[in-house]
This record gives sequence, structure tokens and C-alpha cells, in this order.
Amino acid sequence: MSHVLFEEDGGFKAASILSDAGASLQIEYGSGRRAKIKSSHVVLRFESPDPVTMMAEATAMAAGIDLDFLWECAPQEEFGFQALADEYFGRQPGAAEATSLLLRLHGAPVYFHRKGRGRFRPAPPDVLKAALAAVERKRQLELRIESDAQMLLERRLPEAIGRQAAFLLVKPDKQSAEYRALDRACQLAHRAPERVLLEAGAFASPHAMHVARFVAEYFPHGVGFPGTIDAWRAELPDPSSLPLAAVEAFSVDDSTTTEIDDCLSVTRQPGGSVRVGVHIAAPGIGILPGSELDALTRERMSTVYMPGDKITMLPDELVADFSLDEGRDVPVLSLYSDLDDGGTRVVSTFSQLERIRVAANLRHDLLDGTITERTLDDPSAPMPFGDALRVLWTLTQALCAERERVRGKPEPRSRTDFSFYVDDDLVRIVQRRRDAPLDRIVAEMMIFANSTWGQLLAEHRTSGIYRSQQVGRVRTSTHPLPHQGLGVAQYMWSTSPLRRYVDLVNQRQLLAVLAGSPPPFGTNDAELFAVMTAFDARYAGYADFQTRMERYWCLRWLEQCGLGQFDAVVVRDDLVRLTQAPLYFRMADLPMLPAGRPIVVDVSSVDVIDLSLGTRYVGEREDGGQELIDEDDVESLIDEGESPLDTVEAVDAVEDAAEDAAEGVAEKVAQDRAQEGARGASGDAAASAVDDPSHQEP
Repeated sequence: MSHVLFEEDGGFKAASILSDAGASLQIEYGSGRRAKIKSSHVVLRFESPDPVTMMAEATAMAAGIDLDFLWECAPQEEFGFQALADEYFGRQPGAAEATSLLLRLHGAPVYFHRKGRGRFRPAPPDVLKAALAAVERKRQLELRIESDAQMLLERRLPEAIGRQAAFLLVKPDKQSAEYRALDRACQLAHRAPERVLLEAGAFASPHAMHVARFVAEYFPHGVGFPGTIDAWRAELPDPSSLPLAAVEAFSVDDSTTTEIDDCLSVTRQPGGSVRVGVHIAAPGIGILPGSELDALTRERMSTVYMPGDKITMLPDELVADFSLDEGRDVPVLSLYSDLDDGGTRVVSTFSQLERIRVAANLRHDLLDGTITERTLDDPSAPMPFGDALRVLWTLTQALCAERERVRGKPEPRSRTDFSFYVDDDLVRIVQRRRDAPLDRIVAEMMIFANSTWGQLLAEHRTSGIYRSQQVGRVRTSTHPLPHQGLGVAQYMWSTSPLRRYVDLVNQRQLLAVLAGSPPPFGTNDAELFAVMTAFDARYAGYADFQTRMERYWCLRWLEQCGLGQFDAVVVRDDLVRLTQAPLYFRMADLPMLPAGRPIVVDVSSVDVIDLSLGTRYVGEREDGGQELIDEDDVESLIDEGESPLDTVEAVDAVEDAAEDAAEGVAEKVAQDRAQEGARGASGDAAASAVDDPSHQEP
């Protein structure tokens, strides 16, 4: 029986001929399978040995053929493999010998370029030399990859991987040797990249890993400020030419706040009327559009907050120049409001650029026990700036009542804020009720200023970056729209220009209106739209990072407490929040309970790398307790877009990422899912949380 060697799917196969139709052949493989092939695909016909034996012998012989010698023997022009086989073997070769030479030629494209079925041309000497060098580099690279992967498995850190560790977790070059070595180590160890790198010492701790990964994504060139700070400061205008206001201004912030960008004042006018002032730091007079400092500020867009640390939008020296620190004369953009005789209605307003001397920086965490609703209602109760705070408290209640009338429902007062204090890697989580009088005063004054200044820009047909809320969704635009959650006709961010770029942009627009000069951004300015879009994306990423770091420190707090049983509260369905920390998680074994029901959960484990925890439902709290969240509060929070439910997607994403990592799924996919879900959840939550501008630093 005759046999054939033919080309198929880029390789060569042998089979027996069953029938020959000229243009095609019916063949049978050694396995017994039959097929039809074109005669043009045949490169060799032979009688013996059988196809299986021939291919086995040819494969074995091919491995022994020296490629360098074969290249030297080959003619420099195009040739057929059978002609070279005759010369190489010095006689007419057998089927196995001829096939072995064909297999060797076909398997060495560096030495021999393929020119058709069974035909080749040797590579020119210079081309061969370059190709062999490339092959050797590739071989050395593969050896390095294998070596680095083995080092990672042995919990040792290759220097090159150590330099790029954070970037390998964010957006790595998947063709790089470092990524391939890490990926190979992860596959062999069946562990996520974060764990492999941590075990090898790429990061000092899980906390350092979380921060480094965020910095690599959003600050790839580092968190420091390039350029000369002194040169930037030298370009700032001298504010001494601005008029000094005759007010006694004070700020209200947390003790950890260093970027103080707002103050309040209350002044008794000669006729007996009362004038309330809201004074906002004015970096807009010094950070000019298009300047180097403006470009840097625009790139950062906002200060980044995390428990125990922050990455500022502006250099510390420039923050200090404009921060409203106690005892200093500083430039401000002021909004003055004259009140009626009852102090409950704003009769008129005006704004101006000026200087103020800051009388005091009050700290609400030190004064919450002293300044309460009861002491504010008692004229004889001692407190700093008592007369001014009582005027502001009366106005606050009136303004809030008007906003609640527009909203059609009261604002929820039962929510709790949590402050994180980190010292020597130990964390304290302190609870504060959001309805504390000092918080309400500051928040109401900022809402009033942001709404009034938004109206001022609209009246002068000047663009700004506005925030609106309709049907529960927070959006940004360059024209005013109602903010239903706050109950105001228009709203924009303009009271934190030291911490947010959009506030700085809006302040410049306001300053131009007050000066009667053309604003930096005109109507329908494409650059303004670009700023707005870029800010939304970056601010959402920052909010996601803050949420994840707060979750990290909540898990660390649980570790400090020794795990065990903790009080919690049902948010809705299987979503639960700890009572003493803002940690949300799902519980598969939670029975159907109403929102706000106090329960006890057992925390058996925490993982500060993938931010997950193991929990078990213990039961309802025995003392019954007071419900922390009732259904009305839940629904109102949902309507505002400020609900704990807005964290559900973020919680799900974190837990999904942990599960994927445990199963050995490609961790980058898990990261992408976690980031995308957390951004979607935290974007509106974070935006709305600041739309309720209790603007203390997180």
C-alpha cells in the first residue's frame, strides 16, 4: 500500500492512500480515521515503512540534525527539501530520512524561511545573526522569568518586581517580564498577586499595599509637588491692599482639620440689625487660570482623605498661605446677609473680596458637650462666641425649616458620623450624631452660601459648575438646576477652594463677576465641560479609595477588639452594619428582620488584604435596644441618595473580589470589578454626602 506525507494545519502528517482521484486522495490515518485531502498538499509519496513508524523514526532523526551545519550545506537560493536531502545524506534518502530533514527545516524558521510546501530559502548571514541574538535574548528572558517566579514562591523579592510592585497591581504591562513572572508565581501558588507580593516583602503591610496601589493609579509620578514652592509663592499677590473687614470671625472644624477654608461672623449694625458673614478662603486671587500651579491643581482635582492621612490638592505651604488660621489676616470672599428683626429671614445679601482677621478656630469635637441645643436656647449659658452662635442657631433653624418645606419632608436627624483616629497603627473610631448644633450651623451656612452664589452667577449669565439632584440622582452641569435633596433652587460647590478644584473654579467665576471683568470660562466653554467631567471621574475614584480605607480600618478595629460578638443593626434584607463602626457587610444566615432591628453577630475572621470578614448571626439583642434605623429613615435616606444602601454595591464588589481571589481567578479581573462597582456606588454616595455640606475633613 502506498503512503503519503502531506501538509495540514501548518504541520506534516502521514497516512495511507485508499484511492487516488488525481486532484484528491482518500486517505486513512494510523488511527483508522479516514479523510479526503488535495493532491497539491502532498510533499512525499513512499511505500515503506508504514506512516506511524515513519513519522516516529523521522521525528527522532530530526532532533539530531545540526542546524548550523545544515544552514552551511544549504544553497543560498530557494530549494526543495528533497534536493537538500540528497546532498545532506549523500544518496537518495529513505522516507524517514527525507521527512526528518523536512521537519528540521520546517521547525527552524530562524535559519530557513518558508517559501511554499517543502520549499525553503536560507536566512542571509546578517539576518540570521540578528535573529539568533533575539532568540538568545528571549531565552535569557524566559530564564529570568522562571527565576523571578521561583524567588516569589520562596517569598523572596526580585529587585525589578519590587520597584514596580504597586503598578503590577493596577495597570500592568502584561508583556513585561515582571508581570509574567508574577503571573507565573500566582498560578503555581494558586494565590492572588497581592498576597504573593506581600509575602515576598514588596509592601511593608497590607495598609501600605492599599495606599501604594491607589497612588500608582492616580499619582503615578508620586504624591510630591514638582517645581519650586518658593517660586510659586513669590507669584502670589500681596493681599494687604484688600480692605480689612470689621468682623470677629471664627471657624468650626474638627481638631484634625488643617485646611480651614471657611469662617463665620455675626455683627450688630448701628441701627440694631444683625449681619451674618460667611467668609471663604480666597486662593482664586493667587492661583491664576493657565498657570503652572493651576495645571498641577487641576491634575489633582481634590484633596484625598483617608483615616490617619491625606494627600493634599495644594502644597502645604500654599495651604498655609490661604488657610483661615487663628490670629492671621487672610484674604477671603465674603457673603454678607442682613437679617430681619426676628433673625429668621434674610432681607438682603451682598458679596465682596476682602481681608478678615480670624479670631478663633473652634473645634467641634471639643465643644459638642458644651454647645448643645439646650445651652444655645439658654442666654445665660457660657460658651465661646455665645451671642454669635445663638444668632446663627436661630437662623439655621429657620433656613432649615424653609428647605424642609421645599423638600416636602424633614431631613433625617438620626444618622451617625464616624471619625477615625490612627496613632501608631492603632485606630479609634469615634461616633458623632450628625444633628449636633455646631454641625448643623456650619452645614446650613454653607448650603446658603453655595445656593446664593450659584444664583449670583446665574443672574449675571456666568457659567459655573453646579450640582443638582432630581429623582434621587446627583448630577453636575454648567447651568443651575434644582437640588431636591437639599431643597434649594440651585446649588454649587464654592466653599472649599483649598480642597476641591471645582470650588476654586467657581470662586474665580464669582471674583470676575464682582470685579466686573470677563470670567475665565465663558458660556458653553468646552474647557469648563472638560474640568467638570474630569473632576467627577477623579473624585469618584478618591471616594472609592476612602471607602475602602475606612473598611480596612474597621477590620483592623475588629482585630484590636479581639473579634468575637458585636452589636449590629439591620439595614435591609441581608445587609448589616456594625453599631460601633461604619462597616457594612452581608450575612447569608440572617433571618428576615425589619430595618433598624438591633442584632448580635459573631465575627470569626477578617482579611485586611481583600477586605472581607467571616460572620455568623447570633440573634436579636436581648435587651431589645432602640432601633437605630427605622423604615422612614431608610426611605428618606434613599430619596436623598445618601443612604447606607448606596454602599451595597461597594460591599458586594469587595466580597466578590475576595471570593474570586480565594478561587484563584485572575485577580486583575477581580480588581476591575471591585473598582467599577465601588465607583458606581460611592460616586453618588460621596457626592451627596458632601452636598449635605457638613464639610469637616473625613
